[in-house]
Amino acid sequence: MSSKKTVGEQPIYDARELGASKMVILGIQHMFAMFGATVLVPVLTGLSVSTTLLFAGIGTLLFHLISKKKVPAFLGSSFAFLAGYGALAPNKEPELLVYACFGVAISGLAYLILAAAFRYFGGSRVMKYFPPVVTGPIIIAIGLNLSVSAIANCETNWFVALVAIAVIIICNVWGKGMIKIIPIIMGVVSSYLVAAVTGQVNWEGVRSAAWIGLPVDWSRTVFGLFGSGNVDTGLLLTAVITIVPISLATMMEHIGDISAISSTVNKNFIQDPGLHRTLLGDGFATILASLFGAPANTTYGENTGVLTLTRVYDPLVIRLAAVFAIVFSFCPKFSAVIEAMPAATMGGISLVLYGMISAVGVRNIVETKVDFSKSRNVIIAALILVLSIGIKYSTAGAIVIPAGTITISLSGLAVGSLVGILLNAILPGKDYRFAVDSPNATGVDMQIQQGETLSEVSDRVKKSQKLAAERAERQIERDREE
Repeated sequence: MSSKKTVGEQPIYDARELGASKMVILGIQHMFAMFGATVLVPVLTGLSVSTTLLFAGIGTLLFHLISKKKVPAFLGSSFAFLAGYGALAPNKEPELLVYACFGVAISGLAYLILAAAFRYFGGSRVMKYFPPVVTGPIIIAIGLNLSVSAIANCETNWFVALVAIAVIIICNVWGKGMIKIIPIIMGVVSSYLVAAVTGQVNWEGVRSAAWIGLPVDWSRTVFGLFGSGNVDTGLLLTAVITIVPISLATMMEHIGDISAISSTVNKNFIQDPGLHRTLLGDGFATILASLFGAPANTTYGENTGVLTLTRVYDPLVIRLAAVFAIVFSFCPKFSAVIEAMPAATMGGISLVLYGMISAVGVRNIVETKVDFSKSRNVIIAALILVLSIGIKYSTAGAIVIPAGTITISLSGLAVGSLVGILLNAILPGKDYRFAVDSPNATGVDMQIQQGETLSEVSDRVKKSQKLAAERAERQIERDREE
């Protein structure tokens, strides 16, 4: 029966029944699905493309090991931390990027703390401190804070930038099959080709790059920073205070991604292997990547889209993609091609991506029905947005606090996040409940929407469970017929 299954028609939980060749092709497809967004982060920040690919692969394998090899998730570069890298190293200075990487590594520890809290206290107690009225505006502010850099890059050549934007929109709205899954790659390739044809690409770095080389430069790692004997303690503290609050948004994004994968695969990964394990895997992957000079890792929605397209849900295919990413990381010439990408191409791509980050924040607020008729919610969201964006574009660009021999610099995002969390904890009228302790069959309804009564929640969960049972029965009937 299983031998008759074809990709895209029936759910496949064991890819070995497809044969080795199809498994390899599916693995390559997953690698390319994450590729455009993953390599764009180092290009935008100044981090190494090779190191990024290496630790995207290693981080994914580590995540699978910690999550008991059950969750078909790929870990690629997180865009949320772009604001942190930009705050510490606005001109992509390598000597400052290592401090940003230290801050991101400490952010990874926040994942471990939240994982422990989920394990020992339960989701409903933990999540009441991070409701959508806090995390939604934080995500919105991240995207808006980054927007100025996207416009600056677009201004180098608006035509090339508009090609990238147009291709992304066309592929995303009208594309079919895999084209719809990889609009970022299509936008990059199309815009890059236009720039190359019109003579706007400098190929010198590509010609001089070796075909094979080590993907890690020790001097650009956190270990290299501490081994140099020349460490700025104040800058380390600034990096931590500036960047750690961003992890609040990325951890909530992680929970949403695991829920989406659960719904796609029709297995409840919220319960098994559990959010404490998936957060632990994501956190360790981020810490490891950052210490070696790579961007923070996060679960990738692009690969969830590929799961939906192919209906091959075996995590082994994702691990193959991770191995391919590691192999590509040892080719400096390949990285040089990426690094030669014109600024206008990066501008067009990042303009869309940064806008999408903010749009995700808006969706987070809308889908969870945040009640803005309540003054507390309006005040919390308003202060997060105004502080995060206003401080960013103020004359100083941060709140500077002298502390003895060191100086602490608080970014707008750090101030906005901390104020939002504190206000949510202090102000009365909380109306958000997190039902991770009793989610439905796939975990997709783990969030109880604000403003719902318990009876409405019960009815919605029962309806969702009934639909999941009916889908399972229909699938069993189809398998029997085959």
